[in-house]
Amino acid sequence: MPFVNFKTNKVVKIWDGIYGTLGHSEQQTFGHFTIVAGTVLPEHSHFHEQWCHVLEGELEFTIDGETMLLTPGMTAHIPPHAPHSAIAHTQCRVIDCFTPARQDFIELEKES
Repeated sequence: MPFVNFKTNKVVKIWDGIYGTLGHSEQQTFGHFTIVAGTVLPEHSHFHEQWCHVLEGELEFTIDGETMLLTPGMTAHIPPHAPHSAIAHTQCRVIDCFTPARQDFIELEKES
């Protein structure tokens, strides 16, 4: 599938306060997410490499002990297995990219 319309894909709840639409290839998962203001994503890690690009809002990200407030146009790179967490200071819109593809997100889509 060479084209994806994120405006028409099924909306999936990823975490309390985090929802959006997804696209997958054999190697990557690409997501357009909304993060509700005040949402706290607890520290966690996964074997996926992740990029998180902020389109709107203010998202405080901590990666492997280093914290930065991300604003529109800023991106966080999370290496595989790096502990990370986030706090949405305002409602945020982000684009996340994961390598390899998130099989758990693919399953969430099937359940929704």
